[in-house]
Formats: sequence, structure tokens, C-alpha cells
Amino acid sequence: MIIMIAAVAENNALGKNNDLLWHLPNDFRRFKEITSGHHIIMGRKTFESFPKPLPNRTHVIVTRQKDFVPEGCIIVQNPEEAVTVCPTDKDLYIIGGGEIYKQFIHLADQLDITRVHHSFEADVYFPEIDPAVWELVLEEFHPKDEKHLFDYTFQTFVRKKIT
Repeated sequence: MIIMIAAVAENNALGKNNDLLWHLPNDFRRFKEITSGHHIIMGRKTFESFPKPLPNRTHVIVTRQKDFVPEGCIIVQNPEEAVTVCPTDKDLYIIGGGEIYKQFIHLADQLDITRVHHSFEADVYFPEIDPAVWELVLEEFHPKDEKHLFDYTFQTFVRKKIT
């Protein structure tokens, strides 16, 4: 299954200047729990935004830069190649950034979204979630608190079956 996982603002903002726009510890914890032990597929800029590779995950990086070869990562040229280098993993996680989400949305089976209930100025956005294509099957609201400056909702969408 190809699963896109992202924290997305009300206006679909993802980030600015290659950084996140908010800090939600519960979202980070959920991301770690869900993706641990799996292949994570991302663009070069997303990989470069990490201080170091994320532990207990296989990093697959989609890039056109031929000379980009970080140690311990799998480098591919396009989304289709990214999927083929992960044949033993039943769940592949697409983790960004914006261009990668746009390239993979037609391949994805599921969207795991943390909807941040605020709008932000950004330079990277998540693609629109088309209700004709995606069905919301799970929703779990969390109010802001001392560690979370914004209300947020964990949402799971599955691709609708065409009959």
C-alpha cells in the first residue's frame, strides 16, 4: 500500500524555507510510530531538511541530481522507480515535500493527514484532497494545549473504489 503522510494546514500549507510551520509533538510521535520499520520516500529537499537520517527507516530519495548520493539511502529518478525499489515492504510512506506529494497522489492508496486548524503563509502546499476520489474514514480531534499551539485532527482517507 502506498500511503502519503503529512501535517497540513487548513489552507494546505506544508512548509516555508524548507522547514515546518508548527511544532506538534503528538504528530511527530505518530509519524515515528507509523513509519518506523518501513521505507520512507521523499524528495531531496525534504531529506536535506533533516539533521540526520531518521532511525529505523529505509530512506528512498527521488531526485534528478545525479551527484546526490547520501550514504545509506536509495536514490531514484521518479515515483515509479521509487515504488519498485521497495518490493518487500507492504506499506510505503510518502513523506514529502510538496512536489513529491503532487507526483505520488495518483499512485497513493491512503492519506494519513494531521490537519492543523490554522492557515499559514507558506511556499510549499499539499495537493487538494478531492472528495470524489478520497473517502474520510477516520477522524480524531485534539485541542491545543501547553505543548501544541494549534488544534489539530488526525485524518485517514482511503481511495474510493470505482464501480
